[in-house]
Amino acid sequence: MSYNLLDLNRNGLPKLTDGLENAESWHDRRKEIERVWLDEIGGVPDRVPVSYEVLDEAKEADHTRIRLVYDTVYGDKVSAFLLLPDESVGGAGADGRRPGLLALHPTHESGKADVAVPNGRANRGYGVELVSRGYVVLAPDALTAGERIYPGLQSFRSMPFYERHPDWSTVGKNAIDHIQGVDLLRSLDGVDADRIGAIGHSFGGYNAYFLAGLDSRIRAYVSSCGFSPFYGDRQPTHWGERDWYTHLPRISGHLSRYEVPFEFHEIAALAAPVPAFHYYGQNDRIFPHWQAVGACMAELDELYRFLGAGDRFQAYMTAGGHDFPPEIRGLAYAFLDRWLKGPSGQDEGAERHPAESILTKSPGSATLITNITE
Repeated sequence: MSYNLLDLNRNGLPKLTDGLENAESWHDRRKEIERVWLDEIGGVPDRVPVSYEVLDEAKEADHTRIRLVYDTVYGDKVSAFLLLPDESVGGAGADGRRPGLLALHPTHESGKADVAVPNGRANRGYGVELVSRGYVVLAPDALTAGERIYPGLQSFRSMPFYERHPDWSTVGKNAIDHIQGVDLLRSLDGVDADRIGAIGHSFGGYNAYFLAGLDSRIRAYVSSCGFSPFYGDRQPTHWGERDWYTHLPRISGHLSRYEVPFEFHEIAALAAPVPAFHYYGQNDRIFPHWQAVGACMAELDELYRFLGAGDRFQAYMTAGGHDFPPEIRGLAYAFLDRWLKGPSGQDEGAERHPAESILTKSPGSATLITNITE
């Protein structure tokens, strides 16, 4: 797997289903995509046991907001808001348990507060809105945002992370922090461990589908304005080394040779056939290459249909900008309700994640963890 950018932009996207005969042949291709992805992000370490500390709490109209910190790898802690709906709010199953959601925030210095407090920015309060629909919501701060901004630096300045972990990536770091968040949600008595989803906008949008591709316990996800392929992008270097926030430092070396080791529709495909909802706008100034995004969505739709799961993939485009408008949020919430409020998080008889993930390795399987120095 490696693509020349000139050829990619001239000839179009690599086809996800070309040469595939059946679902098993997709599983083999998926393993290769996953191998490349894990190499590029620097691997995902083994998780640590669930441990968290409640710092304070506040009562809102229909839920309680708990501020806490939970443990993650290498002695780090993740600050987060946990939103618990009142008993009077619907959404609980016959056993009293509720679906759980990770609400992943956009690129904003306030981090978790942007999505999880009532006075957050317009069209960003999906954490608050979803707890009102009966979900138990965990909204973590990503490293460099909220309560995890490095001392003396502005938000989304990642240099100290790379000084400590030169062979890793913030993408890998976010992935393990969010996986630990899934562990926390599943540990709560009032949460149905088989009904966990993820939702995010922009920065949170791509972290949502990155998480779903690496953690088979995510049963549905929503990504708003979070898809940005190399194909058609006039500035693909935004994925590589930068003087503020660096996502994938190894990509810079590939781009210097005018090549890329993967395309992002392949990374989104790692989650298939997990129910997936994507939204993008034609006037998105952050990710303006909407035609390329649309081509990726068409490829993903074809893959889901190939896997017999066409009803599990939805993609919407409007003439809007880099936003998560009310009408799209309504569609997204209905999508999550469909797939996470059933008896087991998916339609009865629906297959689980089609291939091994880092969390379901078979005995003797090769480790997917790279060495990360302290």
